Amino acid sequence: MIYDIIRRRRSIFPNQYIDKPIAKSDIEKILQAANWAPTHKKTEPWRFKVLQGESQEKLGLFLSLKYLETEPRPKEFKAKKLMDNPKRAGAIIVICMQRDSLESLPEWEEIAATAMAVQNMWLCCTEMGIGCYWSSPGLIKYMDEFFELAPREKCLGFFYMGYYEGEIPEMTRRPIEDKVVWG
Repeated sequence: MIYDIIRRRRSIFPNQYIDKPIAKSDIEKILQAANWAPTHKKTEPWRFKVLQGESQEKLGLFLSLKYLETEPRPKEFKAKKLMDNPKRAGAIIVICMQRDSLESLPEWEEIAATAMAVQNMWLCCTEMGIGCYWSSPGLIKYMDEFFELAPREKCLGFFYMGYYEGEIPEMTRRPIEDKVVWG
């Protein structure tokens, strides 16, 4: 049931992943789920770049070096984490948004549609037993140096994915009644 999947959805981080590849057919299914996100005026602004294997290592090296280059007081542990996390994932989907060339919609609507596509991927991963996490480090502003982005395409983050073992902890939320006003 969809409600149960929504309640089980969690951020599962790269240090929790086990060394098990994700099949291309499973990644394609996850991407197909993304493609069914709602989109105003059918602009379908989501764009994805799939990284596996060597391209993940290259991303980690790029992020680590860019961090060391741009951070006034870099921390060694953070540079190492930026290097290692991409290698731990079974796959990384780079989340991009292609802005409507006519700007017929506000940018926030295009970002929201892309976020809904990511939520579809997240729910699909949850159902498939694949852990995932949307990372949006400040370094994404440099992704045009790593990828060839189309004009008006913007990187919004990285969707790390990997299999994991063990139970995911229960989560709690404050009551919805604290967040709703009935008129």
